Amino acid sequence: MAQQDDIAFVGEHRTITVEQGRFCVARCSCGWRGPARRARSLARTDAESHTTPPLA
Repeated sequence: MAQQDDIAFVGEHRTITVEQGRFCVARCSCGWRGPARRARSLARTDAESHTTPPLA
C-alpha cells in the first residue's frame, strides 16, 4: 500500500508525495507530477517548488 504525506495546501494546489516501490513522487491536485526520486526530501522539495510562486 502506498504511503502518502500531505505537504502543502496553497489555493487550489494540494500536493502529496506517493511512494512507488523504491521511489517517491510529488503530485498536485492540478495534475502536475514531479520526477521519481529515491529520497522523500527531494520529492517534498519538488512539491514546494511547484506551489511557491516565483519571485517577481
